[in-house]
Amino acid sequence: MQPSDMLELIKSRRSVRHYTGRPVDDQAVQMILEAGRWAPSGLNHQPWRFSVVRDADLKQAVAELTHYSRVVRQADMLIAVFIHQPSMYNPVKDYQAMGACLQNMLLMAHSLGLGAVWLGEILKNADQVRQVLGLDEELELMAVLALGWPQDRQYSPARKPLEELLVPPKPAA
Repeated sequence: MQPSDMLELIKSRRSVRHYTGRPVDDQAVQMILEAGRWAPSGLNHQPWRFSVVRDADLKQAVAELTHYSRVVRQADMLIAVFIHQPSMYNPVKDYQAMGACLQNMLLMAHSLGLGAVWLGEILKNADQVRQVLGLDEELELMAVLALGWPQDRQYSPARKPLEELLVPPKPAA
């Protein structure tokens, strides 16, 4: 892969909230999970844990815990992404690693032609999501990824110019 190809993949990824209903195959799910698994983490602690949700009743129960219930119900599947608290050693580094894990998963989904969205609003009900899925208290919800084959909706949100984002260091006085 050329660097320009990687940059194009990053630039073309979008949060997809409308799906066709076509099932996502197990091989694609495995690749998405592998991409998350290979994210960098401090001291290689790999604090992430994944719960793949395909069951319609479980999806409905999760949907009731978010403002984005339509997205959850319409998605073919969900991946609930948790941080395993006993595996943590430094909260800042570990939470940063979770962001890298989620981004890897989103990029892999996009590279496979799938649509995905990172649902963070659901964190207000993180404990209830964990309980619905029947998981241990040592798992803290970081996000739910909704996945499916995207409906044909293309748009390009505006980005601030790079010059606006650069903050030059100031020499010491």
